[in-house]
Amino acid sequence: MTTTETPTRRITTAKAMAEGIALEMRRDPGVFVMGEDVGAYGGIFGSTTDLFAEFGADRVIDTPISETGFIGAGIGAAVEGLRPVVELMFIDFYGVCMDQITNHMAKIHYESGGNVTVPMVLMAATGGGYSDAAQHSQCLWGTFAHLPGIKVVVPSNPYDAKGLMISAIQDDNPVLYLFHKGAQGLVWMEKNPRSIAHVPEESFTVPIGEAAVAREGTDVTIVTLSLSVQHSLDVAEQLVAEGISVEVIDLRSLVPLDTQTVLASVAKTGRVLVVDEDYRSFGLTGEIAAVIAEHDPMMLKKPFRRLAVPDVPIPYARVLEQGILPTRDKIAAGVRELMS
Repeated sequence: MTTTETPTRRITTAKAMAEGIALEMRRDPGVFVMGEDVGAYGGIFGSTTDLFAEFGADRVIDTPISETGFIGAGIGAAVEGLRPVVELMFIDFYGVCMDQITNHMAKIHYESGGNVTVPMVLMAATGGGYSDAAQHSQCLWGTFAHLPGIKVVVPSNPYDAKGLMISAIQDDNPVLYLFHKGAQGLVWMEKNPRSIAHVPEESFTVPIGEAAVAREGTDVTIVTLSLSVQHSLDVAEQLVAEGISVEVIDLRSLVPLDTQTVLASVAKTGRVLVVDEDYRSFGLTGEIAAVIAEHDPMMLKKPFRRLAVPDVPIPYARVLEQGILPTRDKIAAGVRELMS
Protein backbone atom coordinates (compact mmCIF):
# COMPACT_ATOMS: atom_id res chain seq x y z
CA MET A 1 0.00 0.00 0.00
CA THR A 2 1.30 3.46 -0.90
CA THR A 3 0.88 6.34 1.52
CA THR A 4 1.35 10.01 0.79
CA GLU A 5 2.68 12.24 3.54
CA THR A 6 2.30 16.00 3.64
CA PRO A 7 5.75 17.48 3.10
CA THR A 8 7.18 19.47 5.99
CA ARG A 9 7.93 23.08 5.17
CA ARG A 10 11.47 23.92 6.25
CA ILE A 11 12.85 27.45 6.12
CA THR A 12 15.92 29.30 7.38
CA THR A 13 16.04 31.54 10.42
CA ALA A 14 16.45 34.54 8.13
CA LYS A 15 13.34 33.62 6.14
CA ALA A 16 11.40 33.04 9.36
CA MET A 17 12.27 36.53 10.59
CA ALA A 18 11.17 38.15 7.33
CA GLU A 19 7.99 36.08 7.31
CA GLY A 20 7.10 37.22 10.81
CA ILE A 21 7.60 40.86 9.85
CA ALA A 22 5.53 40.43 6.69
CA LEU A 23 2.61 38.91 8.59
CA GLU A 24 2.57 41.84 11.00
CA MET A 25 2.84 44.38 8.16
CA ARG A 26 -0.22 42.81 6.50
CA ARG A 27 -2.13 42.83 9.78
CA ASP A 28 -1.22 46.33 10.93
CA PRO A 29 -0.58 49.22 8.50
CA GLY A 30 1.34 51.00 11.26
CA VAL A 31 4.18 48.47 11.04
CA PHE A 32 7.07 49.53 8.81
CA VAL A 33 10.76 48.65 8.38
CA MET A 34 13.70 51.02 8.29
CA GLY A 35 17.47 50.65 8.11
CA GLU A 36 20.52 50.28 5.90
CA ASP A 37 20.05 47.93 2.91
CA VAL A 38 16.70 46.63 4.16
CA GLY A 39 14.94 47.43 0.86
CA ALA A 40 15.66 45.80 -2.47
CA TYR A 41 18.77 44.15 -1.02
CA GLY A 42 16.68 42.42 1.64
CA GLY A 43 19.06 43.04 4.53
CA ILE A 44 22.64 41.85 4.42
CA PHE A 45 21.71 38.87 6.62
CA GLY A 46 18.38 38.17 4.93
CA SER A 47 16.13 39.53 7.67
CA THR A 48 13.98 41.64 5.31
CA THR A 49 14.05 39.51 2.15
CA ASP A 50 11.09 40.11 -0.21
CA LEU A 51 9.49 42.78 1.98
CA PHE A 52 10.35 45.60 -0.41
CA ALA A 53 8.71 43.82 -3.34
CA GLU A 54 5.45 43.42 -1.43
CA PHE A 55 5.22 46.64 0.57
CA GLY A 56 7.26 49.15 -1.42
CA ALA A 57 9.50 52.05 -0.49
CA ASP A 58 6.92 53.76 1.74
CA ARG A 59 6.96 50.93 4.29
CA VAL A 60 10.42 49.40 3.71
CA ILE A 61 12.73 52.37 3.93
CA ASP A 62 16.42 52.32 3.01
CA THR A 63 18.20 54.89 5.15
CA PRO A 64 21.47 56.78 4.90
CA ILE A 65 24.38 55.50 7.00
CA SER A 66 23.34 57.46 10.06
CA GLU A 67 22.40 55.17 12.92
CA THR A 68 21.65 58.05 15.25
CA GLY A 69 19.35 59.58 12.65
CA PHE A 70 17.26 56.59 11.67
CA ILE A 71 17.00 55.12 15.16
CA GLY A 72 15.88 58.53 16.39
CA ALA A 73 13.32 58.62 13.59
CA GLY A 74 12.09 55.19 14.62
CA ILE A 75 11.68 56.32 18.22
CA GLY A 76 9.71 59.33 17.10
CA ALA A 77 7.46 57.19 14.91
CA ALA A 78 6.82 54.78 17.79
CA VAL A 79 5.97 57.59 20.18
CA GLU A 80 3.44 58.86 17.62
CA GLY A 81 1.67 55.49 17.42
CA LEU A 82 3.41 53.55 14.65
CA ARG A 83 5.27 50.26 15.16
CA PRO A 84 8.67 50.55 13.49
CA VAL A 85 11.05 47.63 12.98
CA VAL A 86 14.47 49.25 12.72
CA GLU A 87 17.60 47.33 11.76
CA LEU A 88 20.94 48.32 13.23
CA MET A 89 23.09 46.32 10.84
CA PHE A 90 25.64 45.12 13.43
CA ILE A 91 25.09 45.44 17.17
CA ASP A 92 28.69 46.69 17.37
CA PHE A 93 27.46 49.95 15.80
CA TYR A 94 25.52 50.76 18.97
CA GLY A 95 28.38 53.03 19.97
CA VAL A 96 27.29 55.53 17.35
CA CYS A 97 23.70 55.73 18.63
CA MET A 98 23.94 54.70 22.28
CA ASP A 99 22.20 57.85 23.47
CA GLN A 100 19.16 57.24 21.27
CA ILE A 101 18.83 53.64 22.46
CA THR A 102 19.49 53.89 26.18
CA ASN A 103 18.43 57.45 27.02
CA HIS A 104 15.41 57.79 24.72
CA MET A 105 14.07 54.47 23.41
CA ALA A 106 14.52 52.82 26.80
CA LYS A 107 13.51 55.68 29.10
CA ILE A 108 10.67 57.64 27.47
CA HIS A 109 7.96 55.41 28.94
CA TYR A 110 9.38 55.80 32.45
CA GLU A 111 10.08 59.52 32.14
CA SER A 112 6.55 60.16 30.90
CA GLY A 113 5.08 58.52 33.96
CA GLY A 114 3.82 55.65 31.82
CA ASN A 115 1.82 57.95 29.53
CA VAL A 116 3.95 57.44 26.40
CA THR A 117 4.82 54.05 24.95
CA VAL A 118 7.60 53.19 22.50
CA PRO A 119 6.41 50.07 20.61
CA MET A 120 9.58 49.66 18.58
CA VAL A 121 11.70 46.68 17.57
CA LEU A 122 15.41 47.31 17.13
CA MET A 123 17.01 44.29 15.49
CA ALA A 124 20.71 43.73 14.92
CA ALA A 125 23.17 41.03 13.88
CA THR A 126 25.56 39.62 16.46
CA GLY A 127 28.32 37.07 16.77
CA GLY A 128 31.71 35.95 15.56
CA GLY A 129 33.20 33.07 13.64
CA TYR A 130 33.56 34.77 10.27
CA SER A 131 36.71 36.90 10.64
CA ASP A 132 34.69 40.09 10.81
CA ALA A 133 37.09 41.38 13.47
CA ALA A 134 36.66 43.54 16.53
CA GLN A 135 33.96 45.96 15.33
CA HIS A 136 31.64 43.47 13.58
CA SER A 137 31.74 40.30 15.72
CA GLN A 138 30.51 41.05 19.23
CA CYS A 139 27.28 39.85 20.85
CA LEU A 140 26.83 42.50 23.56
CA TRP A 141 23.38 41.32 24.68
CA GLY A 142 24.64 41.50 28.25
CA THR A 143 25.32 45.21 27.82
CA PHE A 144 21.70 45.93 26.95
CA ALA A 145 20.26 43.47 29.48
CA HIS A 146 22.10 45.51 32.11
CA LEU A 147 20.30 48.73 31.11
CA PRO A 148 16.68 49.18 32.27
CA GLY A 149 13.77 49.82 29.93
CA ILE A 150 14.46 47.45 27.03
CA LYS A 151 13.29 43.89 26.51
CA VAL A 152 16.02 41.71 24.98
CA VAL A 153 15.24 38.61 22.91
CA VAL A 154 17.73 36.28 21.22
CA PRO A 155 16.32 33.42 19.08
CA SER A 156 18.38 30.34 18.29
CA ASN A 157 16.27 28.67 15.60
CA PRO A 158 13.75 29.42 12.82
CA TYR A 159 10.59 28.67 14.82
CA ASP A 160 11.55 30.96 17.68
CA ALA A 161 12.84 33.60 15.28
CA LYS A 162 9.39 33.98 13.72
CA GLY A 163 7.40 33.70 16.93
CA LEU A 164 9.61 36.09 18.87
CA MET A 165 9.56 38.60 16.02
CA ILE A 166 5.77 38.68 16.00
CA SER A 167 5.69 38.97 19.79
CA ALA A 168 8.25 41.79 19.67
CA ILE A 169 6.29 43.79 17.09
CA GLN A 170 3.05 43.41 19.05
CA ASP A 171 4.70 44.40 22.35
CA ASP A 172 4.11 47.95 23.55
CA ASN A 173 7.63 48.11 24.99
CA PRO A 174 10.87 48.67 23.07
CA VAL A 175 12.37 45.29 22.19
CA LEU A 176 15.97 44.63 21.18
CA TYR A 177 15.90 41.61 18.86
CA LEU A 178 19.37 40.12 18.36
CA PHE A 179 20.09 37.43 15.78
CA HIS A 180 23.37 35.58 15.33
CA LYS A 181 24.80 35.64 11.81
CA GLY A 182 25.74 31.97 12.08
CA ALA A 183 22.17 30.95 12.97
CA GLN A 184 20.57 32.66 9.95
CA GLY A 185 21.00 29.70 7.60
CA LEU A 186 22.52 31.78 4.81
CA VAL A 187 24.13 29.89 1.93
CA TRP A 188 27.20 32.10 1.85
CA MET A 189 28.08 31.51 5.51
CA GLU A 190 29.06 28.36 7.38
CA LYS A 191 25.88 27.19 9.04
CA ASN A 192 24.59 24.61 11.44
CA PRO A 193 21.84 22.36 9.98
CA ARG A 194 19.65 23.47 12.90
CA SER A 195 19.37 26.87 11.19
CA ILE A 196 16.82 25.33 8.82
CA ALA A 197 13.70 23.81 10.38
CA HIS A 198 9.95 23.41 10.16
CA VAL A 199 8.04 26.65 10.75
CA PRO A 200 4.26 26.98 10.37
CA GLU A 201 3.08 29.36 7.65
CA GLU A 202 0.44 30.96 9.85
CA SER A 203 1.05 33.63 12.46
CA PHE A 204 2.01 32.50 15.97
CA THR A 205 3.84 33.98 18.94
CA VAL A 206 6.60 32.79 21.24
CA PRO A 207 6.20 34.46 24.65
CA ILE A 208 8.92 36.92 25.56
CA GLY A 209 10.45 35.91 28.89
CA GLU A 210 9.97 32.15 28.66
CA ALA A 211 12.99 29.88 28.26
CA ALA A 212 12.73 26.55 26.46
CA VAL A 213 14.07 23.14 27.39
CA ALA A 214 15.71 22.46 24.04
CA ARG A 215 16.79 18.98 25.12
CA GLU A 216 16.01 17.06 28.27
CA GLY A 217 18.77 15.38 30.26
CA THR A 218 19.67 14.20 33.73
CA ASP A 219 23.41 14.69 34.31
CA VAL A 220 24.40 18.23 33.34
CA THR A 221 22.49 21.43 32.54
CA ILE A 222 23.82 23.74 29.84
CA VAL A 223 22.26 27.21 30.05
CA THR A 224 22.81 29.17 26.87
CA LEU A 225 21.27 31.14 24.00
CA SER A 226 21.61 31.99 20.32
CA LEU A 227 24.08 30.00 18.17
CA SER A 228 25.51 28.36 21.30
CA VAL A 229 22.20 26.50 21.66
CA GLN A 230 22.88 24.81 18.34
CA HIS A 231 26.45 23.99 19.38
CA SER A 232 25.27 22.67 22.76
CA LEU A 233 22.67 20.41 21.14
CA ASP A 234 25.39 19.03 18.87
CA VAL A 235 27.54 18.32 21.91
CA ALA A 236 24.64 16.73 23.81
CA GLU A 237 24.05 14.30 20.96
CA GLN A 238 27.77 13.51 20.79
CA LEU A 239 28.08 12.79 24.52
CA VAL A 240 25.30 10.21 24.54
CA ALA A 241 27.92 7.73 23.34
CA GLU A 242 29.90 8.48 26.51
CA GLY A 243 26.90 7.85 28.73
CA ILE A 244 26.41 11.53 29.57
CA SER A 245 22.88 12.97 29.50
CA VAL A 246 22.87 16.73 28.87
CA GLU A 247 19.90 19.05 29.34
CA VAL A 248 20.04 22.21 27.21
CA ILE A 249 18.17 25.34 28.31
CA ASP A 250 17.61 27.92 25.58
CA LEU A 251 16.99 31.20 27.39
CA ARG A 252 15.45 32.87 24.30
CA SER A 253 14.99 36.09 26.29
CA LEU A 254 17.43 37.89 28.57
CA VAL A 255 14.92 40.55 29.61
CA PRO A 256 12.73 39.27 31.14
CA LEU A 257 14.92 36.37 32.29
CA ASP A 258 13.17 33.06 33.02
CA THR A 259 14.98 32.04 36.19
CA GLN A 260 12.43 29.38 37.16
CA THR A 261 13.20 27.15 34.16
CA VAL A 262 16.91 27.45 34.89
CA LEU A 263 16.50 26.63 38.58
CA ALA A 264 14.25 23.65 37.87
CA SER A 265 16.85 22.17 35.55
CA VAL A 266 19.75 22.77 37.92
CA ALA A 267 17.77 21.20 40.75
CA LYS A 268 17.37 18.10 38.59
CA THR A 269 20.96 17.70 37.38
CA GLY A 270 23.03 19.39 40.08
CA ARG A 271 25.66 20.37 37.52
CA VAL A 272 25.55 23.50 35.38
CA LEU A 273 27.61 24.98 32.57
CA VAL A 274 26.65 28.41 31.25
CA VAL A 275 27.78 29.01 27.67
CA ASP A 276 27.78 32.58 26.40
CA GLU A 277 29.35 34.15 23.31
CA ASP A 278 29.29 37.52 25.05
CA TYR A 279 32.14 38.69 27.26
CA ARG A 280 32.80 36.83 30.49
CA SER A 281 33.04 39.64 33.03
CA PHE A 282 29.88 41.34 34.36
CA GLY A 283 27.65 39.37 32.00
CA LEU A 284 25.14 36.54 31.64
CA THR A 285 27.36 33.85 33.12
CA GLY A 286 27.77 35.77 36.37
CA GLU A 287 24.05 36.58 36.47
CA ILE A 288 23.06 32.92 36.25
CA ALA A 289 25.59 32.07 38.96
CA ALA A 290 24.05 34.72 41.20
CA VAL A 291 20.52 33.43 40.54
CA ILE A 292 21.55 29.92 41.65
CA ALA A 293 23.53 31.16 44.66
CA GLU A 294 20.71 33.38 45.87
CA HIS A 295 18.15 30.59 45.49
CA ASP A 296 19.99 27.56 46.88
CA PRO A 297 23.68 26.90 46.18
CA MET A 298 23.29 23.47 47.79
CA MET A 299 21.57 22.31 44.58
CA LEU A 300 25.00 22.01 42.99
CA LYS A 301 26.85 18.70 43.09
CA LYS A 302 29.87 20.31 41.42
CA PRO A 303 31.06 23.94 41.39
CA PHE A 304 29.39 26.20 38.86
CA ARG A 305 31.22 26.43 35.53
CA ARG A 306 31.04 29.06 32.80
CA LEU A 307 32.34 29.34 29.27
CA ALA A 308 32.37 32.77 27.66
CA VAL A 309 34.48 35.06 25.52
CA PRO A 310 37.50 36.40 27.45
CA ASP A 311 37.68 40.14 27.91
CA VAL A 312 39.57 40.92 24.72
CA PRO A 313 38.54 42.42 21.36
CA ILE A 314 37.44 39.76 18.86
CA PRO A 315 40.50 38.88 16.75
CA TYR A 316 40.45 38.94 12.94
CA ALA A 317 42.71 35.91 12.37
CA ARG A 318 40.57 32.77 12.29
CA VAL A 319 42.84 30.70 14.52
CA LEU A 320 42.82 33.45 17.17
CA GLU A 321 39.08 34.01 16.82
CA GLN A 322 38.37 30.30 17.28
CA GLY A 323 40.65 30.40 20.29
CA ILE A 324 38.28 32.71 22.19
CA LEU A 325 34.82 31.60 20.97
CA PRO A 326 32.77 28.97 22.88
CA THR A 327 33.22 26.18 20.34
CA ARG A 328 31.76 22.67 20.48
CA ASP A 329 35.05 21.21 21.67
CA LYS A 330 35.18 23.64 24.61
CA ILE A 331 31.56 22.97 25.51
CA ALA A 332 32.18 19.21 25.47
CA ALA A 333 35.29 19.63 27.60
CA GLY A 334 33.32 21.68 30.13
CA VAL A 335 30.63 19.02 30.40
CA ARG A 336 33.19 16.23 30.79
CA GLU A 337 34.94 18.15 33.56
CA LEU A 338 31.65 18.50 35.44
CA MET A 339 31.16 14.73 35.14
CA SER A 340 34.70 13.83 36.18
